Amino acid sequence: MNDLVLTNANIVLDDRVMHGTLIARNGFIRLIDEGSTQAPGAIDCEGDYVIPGLIELHTDNLEKHLMPRAGVLWPSLPAVLTHDAQVVAAGITTVFDALSVGDLEEESVRIETLRSTYDAILAGQNSGALRADHWIHLRCELAYPRLIEALEPLMRHSSVRLISLMDHTPGQRQYRDIQQYRKYYSKNHTSWTEDEFNNVVKQRAEQQATYSARHEKAVLDMVQGQDIVLASHDDTDTTQVEHAHRIGVSISEFPTTREAADAARKLGLTTVMGAPNVVRGGSHSGNVAALALAEADRLDMLSSDYVPASLLHGAFLLHSQAGWSMPRAIATVSANPARALGFRDRGELKAGLRADLVRMGAVDGLPIVRNVWVGGNRSF
Repeated sequence: MNDLVLTNANIVLDDRVMHGTLIARNGFIRLIDEGSTQAPGAIDCEGDYVIPGLIELHTDNLEKHLMPRAGVLWPSLPAVLTHDAQVVAAGITTVFDALSVGDLEEESVRIETLRSTYDAILAGQNSGALRADHWIHLRCELAYPRLIEALEPLMRHSSVRLISLMDHTPGQRQYRDIQQYRKYYSKNHTSWTEDEFNNVVKQRAEQQATYSARHEKAVLDMVQGQDIVLASHDDTDTTQVEHAHRIGVSISEFPTTREAADAARKLGLTTVMGAPNVVRGGSHSGNVAALALAEADRLDMLSSDYVPASLLHGAFLLHSQAGWSMPRAIATVSANPARALGFRDRGELKAGLRADLVRMGAVDGLPIVRNVWVGGNRSF
């Protein structure tokens, strides 16, 4: 027997917080009970919270390790291992690594590193070198001319479980204000004269007209009959959400307006917002605030997006600032993404489920990850 015993803990269940003891055996939760134990080997959590391991469905964090400095490409496997260590330290036990299939910019680290990163993730899985349970989220840039030829070979592995349909053409969705598009790319040291910028916007619109609808149909044909969840990225209005619902999308990923979030709720789509949006108190792109959607009951899940530590912090702020109960707040980063992605073996603290566990303290209102177990094994 290989028992893990966490005692004197505030255990966050699906409907309440219970002070008690959790026992896991051979990677699965065996028992959760009230009261403490003095059993040999029991870990005294000293009143800390014990919560389900966090589930991250969209993280771009890996990109920072692939290019740690402008113009510097890092080897893919070491980058994946560093990213893996960072997400586990943030309490994330199941992670969907978001790989962008295509980009609207001609010179892009996303295009250059796509295949090597994909292969490195699978190599890390096969070797047992990864601490978290890694899956693959393919982000399909519909207006990218070579999308289908890049996507087809990536669809052959069972780790691909989530696909998002995205279109970053300036003038709509995230960049409905085209000056936001210009501002974003200026951070990447891209500079245009006024004429050059207007020409770029025109070219992007022509690309969209040529490829987006055609590529969307091709992607939908590819996922037909497969165990893959579809997400729609940066929906802005009711029309876009209704279209997403019509083609089989079940996740509204980062809606940019209250109108889009309202439409997603009406049609039964699950809405995910960025945890950095919660932590910062608003969107860095001028889009709708995640806390505003939480207060209006239009938010179901959080994603750490580009800051792994924001996932737990964001959930904690839903509890402290939006007035949500601790179980409801923690569900946005555990039970709700588990259901949205079709996992039945994780996301909650219940007997029979995987022992993906996080021991969490709090200092001055900031959640602190003390320990993490993945499948009952200590990973942090």
